Amino acid sequence: MKTIAFFDTKPYDKEYFNQVNQNYKFKYFESKLSENTAQLAKGCDGVVAFVNDSITAPVINQLHELGVKIVAMRSAGYNNVDVKAAFQKLHIVRVPAYSPNAVAEHAFALLLAINRKIHKAYTRTRDFNFSLSGLVGFDMAGKTIGVIGTGKIGQIFINIAKGFSMNVLAYDLYPNKNLDVNYVSLDELFEKSDIISLHCPLTEETKHVINEESIAKMKKGVTIVNTSRGGLIESNALLNGLKNGKIRGAALDVYEEEAELFFEDFSNTIIKDDVLALLVSLPNVIITSHQGFLTEEALSNIAQTTMNNLDEYFNDDKLTNEICYQCMDGRAAYECHHQNKKRCF
Repeated sequence: MKTIAFFDTKPYDKEYFNQVNQNYKFKYFESKLSENTAQLAKGCDGVVAFVNDSITAPVINQLHELGVKIVAMRSAGYNNVDVKAAFQKLHIVRVPAYSPNAVAEHAFALLLAINRKIHKAYTRTRDFNFSLSGLVGFDMAGKTIGVIGTGKIGQIFINIAKGFSMNVLAYDLYPNKNLDVNYVSLDELFEKSDIISLHCPLTEETKHVINEESIAKMKKGVTIVNTSRGGLIESNALLNGLKNGKIRGAALDVYEEEAELFFEDFSNTIIKDDVLALLVSLPNVIITSHQGFLTEEALSNIAQTTMNNLDEYFNDDKLTNEICYQCMDGRAAYECHHQNKKRCF
């Protein structure tokens, strides 16, 4: 039986992975994978990691020296993995789609909450304060919503927006010709959107797509939603836009510097991240801690797909969900095109 080191373990991880596991011995570690913890994988055949683990070149080298052959990301995103350093050393696999509905629905839930001040109303009524002062929102119907990224999650989000009778504008580096949506340039999307929602991966092209310059192009009173990756937004620029009134509200499930904070309890700790502390304190900001994926269906799919990825590797099969920097097809998604038609190396 192969032994797998499982990093950044949460109670729900154990629950759902134990339900589907039949072939492996999991060594669960609460610690995140990093240069300081990689040695915990000693004696293991593979590693299961998550989005806030740090899988840098030094970590990859350590795992390779320990005899680890595969890193199975239990996530769709892998911007925390040095895929170039992993080539010829570690096979990297991922879960490309676990529940796009979960993330898209959470994004719209955040949008509705920030618009109609649900978070403020909930706190008030628990104190028996039934005043409506300061709770005015706006009708979603007829508003223009700009969607950046039209993959599976973006498409579901667009369908939800259309259900609210909203006017949808979309931008994607690689537009989907089969999608019934009005694609525009980024500048036009910034200029015309009442709401902007981010659903694209974090790449060199998309990093800080929301910054001082792009915010300057937006409508006064724009609402920004981000359930994709924190690095899509330059945090100080967002904070300045909120403080000067250019941005009406922000609903975030991710944060640029979340790696050492999200998924943990710091309720009795003074947070040293001043930007995050200020964002949390603002009445027109809602932050959830990267929980967009957290549904029963998504957790089940993540566990099963990760198990399938491991089975493929240890059974010497083609790695369906392998990531390889040499096989980049231009969409920040990696697919093996090597002559062997099986694995990238």
